[in-house]
Amino acid sequence: MLPLLIAEQIREGDAYTIAQEPISSVDLMERASRAFVGWFANRFPDKNEPITFYCGTGNNGGDGLAIARILCDHHYNNLHVVIARFSDKASADFNHNFERLKQTCVTITELGNGEEIPVDNSPVIIDALLGSGLNKPLSGDYERLVNYINDLDRTVVSVDVPTGFFSEGEVPKDTVAIKADLVITFQQPKINFLLPESAPYINCWEAVNIGIDEKFVQGLNSPYQFIEEKDIRQMLKPRHRFSNKGTYGHALIVAGQAKTMGAALLSSSGAAHAGAGLTTACIPESGLTALNSYQPEIMAIVRTGDELPDIEWDKFSSIAVGPGLGKEAGALELLNAIIKNYKKPLVIDADALNLLAENQELLTQLPAGSVLTPHMKEFDRLFGDHTNWWQRLQKAIVKAKELNLCILLKNDYTIVATPNGTAYFNSSGNAAMASGGMGDVLTGIIAALLGQKYAPEQACIIGAYIHGKAGDELALPNRMHVVLPGKLIAQLPITMAKLRA
Repeated sequence: MLPLLIAEQIREGDAYTIAQEPISSVDLMERASRAFVGWFANRFPDKNEPITFYCGTGNNGGDGLAIARILCDHHYNNLHVVIARFSDKASADFNHNFERLKQTCVTITELGNGEEIPVDNSPVIIDALLGSGLNKPLSGDYERLVNYINDLDRTVVSVDVPTGFFSEGEVPKDTVAIKADLVITFQQPKINFLLPESAPYINCWEAVNIGIDEKFVQGLNSPYQFIEEKDIRQMLKPRHRFSNKGTYGHALIVAGQAKTMGAALLSSSGAAHAGAGLTTACIPESGLTALNSYQPEIMAIVRTGDELPDIEWDKFSSIAVGPGLGKEAGALELLNAIIKNYKKPLVIDADALNLLAENQELLTQLPAGSVLTPHMKEFDRLFGDHTNWWQRLQKAIVKAKELNLCILLKNDYTIVATPNGTAYFNSSGNAAMASGGMGDVLTGIIAALLGQKYAPEQACIIGAYIHGKAGDELALPNRMHVVLPGKLIAQLPITMAKLRA
């Protein structure tokens, strides 16, 4: 797993690497700049295309100067640097790279306080004004220059962090920051890159390795971790010979009403395709024909009216409740019965989450290790209104620990908050998956994994990843604009087999 660091920890990692490798700070800057250029040159191969660099006088600006010099060495021949001299201060590494840059083909303009910004006709702009150490909103000349660059409407590539965008913490509403088409960031993404507030400022990002000491970074024990494919490959268990359907658990999906049977069907089918040995759907009697037609492999427990169904609780390895269940009195009674009678971790989704929000005392009665799978609005109904995603992230960490639960907060980078105080960001998935029913499938997947004796934390991490990965394998190679849940379900066994290969 890739630790996600706050700005202070990034500086600690740099300092440790400088001291222990050993390497000078300016040589580490050189290494970072060469890593940037390696990726940039592949994306922008036209060496005659004009490129303008906007550089501050700190280390982010020093990176920009070094990148300009290295691109010049690579025979990019139309480079121009604008240095924002809005302060009398300059870092030693900036000054070193400034002297080196003056010996190259790059033209240099210096921009002082209040001076008119020169006309810029370059189609590509590299932003190296301010880096991850920013701790207050832009104002004055920096704000004016950033607005100017944004108004140019050119292709903008930011070095490490878009100027003005906070790498962690709350992003103020209407923040003035560079709107970057691409951010090439060093070592690992910044935490706020993975939250929705980044959308207006970052179209895409790429992290390049600059050789920061990995053991030291792991030793920082960051509460924020980024899940990679190699992590899932290590977690997934093989299927052995002489195993049978009993080996892989019996999942019960309590879901659906007469008008919302689709949610029950998708969730149950997701469980079956994610490897549950047996899957039973507890559904209204009116949905039985639909279930048998859609997925005959799934068994049924029929609910009649508001009567509680007769459920043999001990026969089930996992239970998920909520998709399409509704919020009527019968649904609440059924949820109460499940919480009272079943002592293994539950998966709580959709209408069951809304019932919990309206009956908060039930939250403390859930079995240890249970999994809540809210989207943003469901999360706020459960835990109060939040004005930004950093607040939600912190609240998820606190509540997961306080309630001894896993909270899977759906997002572009879905967050899994665990009782040990760690938040895991999922790295798979794409916008083509923004389709009704996807969450129902994920609920079934997690129930199936719990039934296969994965720990709740593992079930959430693996479930979120294979759900997104299946969507990636469908959408990305085929350039699909939309991936429907039913297609994703059919892809799940293929995706899981590839990850086990």
